[in-house]
This record gives sequence, structure tokens and C-alpha cells, in this order.
Amino acid sequence: MASARRHHLTDREQQAVEVFLRDRGAALIPHPGGTLLEHLERVHRLLADWGADSVVRTAGLCHATYGTDGFGPTLLPVTDRTALVALIGQQAEELVYFYACCDRAATYPRLDGTEAVVFRNRFTGRDHQPPAGTLRAFLTITAANELDVLAHNADLARQHGPGLYRLLTRVGPLLPPAARDAVARRLG
Repeated sequence: MASARRHHLTDREQQAVEVFLRDRGAALIPHPGGTLLEHLERVHRLLADWGADSVVRTAGLCHATYGTDGFGPTLLPVTDRTALVALIGQQAEELVYFYACCDRAATYPRLDGTEAVVFRNRFTGRDHQPPAGTLRAFLTITAANELDVLAHNADLARQHGPGLYRLLTRVGPLLPPAARDAVARRLG
């Protein structure tokens, strides 16, 4: 099992994560572009292409484990966070939780390209200011997730593409250059 301090997954641990996702039904849940598992794997690859570190890539692979504000199905209840910590390590799990807990309606309008953002947790209803590194990782996973979803669903792209473009360009200073380039190419 992955240590809580581990910064990267070995190939064997990566396979264990994929088995975990499959065992929790990710390969059976419909999602734009096929199944949730296919989406999670594409997000993981996109994050790797952008040069994201292993913790962010792993969190991207598992980002929908607890469901999200935009995607209801869950693979693991948020009350069982220790199971995911044991699998992917504490840092990656904390990013997965942070991604899942985002109250988008309250938080997205507050995202202004600075690191001083008040973030609302949809599970607790509480506001807080996340550390800069957590915010940057969250935004990078958000960009990868949204670009993949819009690439695989023309209706969502028409409906949400312009707003996501505005959001992702507004937070551009907090994204890695490769992510900013991808946003400009795919949504600009």
C-alpha cells in the first residue's frame, strides 16, 4: 500500500488504483466519451502531458471518487477517506477530497487568478482559503477534467464552453503553461 508520505505511485500501485476504480464500478458508469474510468484515465494522461507532478496526476485519476458538484455518482463514500489514503497516499487523497468538496456555484465566481480565494466546501458549507499549492493543483485538475468532458460532448461544449473559457483564462496565471495553452487551443 502507498505510504501517506509517498510522492509517486509505482507501476504496481498504479495498477492497484485502476483495479480499485474498476471494482467500484467506474468502468460501468456512463460519462462523456464512454465511461467514468475512461474519462479518469484521459484526465490522468492529460495531466501527465502537462507535466503535472505525480500527486496531481494520481488525484486526477481519482478525482471523482467522492463524486463532484457536477457529477453525482460516487465510488466511495466521503466518510471512508482512509481507504483512499491507504491506496494513493495522504497528499493525493487530500486533493481528491478538495476537488470533490468544491461548491462550484459559490467558489467559481470567486476565482480571480490570485491565490487569495475563499473556497466553499459543499460537504460542510464552510468557507476557507486553501494553500496556494492546493488551489493550483485543483485548478489544473479542473482544467483537465473540463477540457476532456467538453471534447467528448458537443452539447456541453456549446452550453458551457464559453463560461469555462472565461473561468480558465481568468485563473490562467495559476495554471501550468501547458494547461493554459490547451485551454486557448481547445476553447479559445
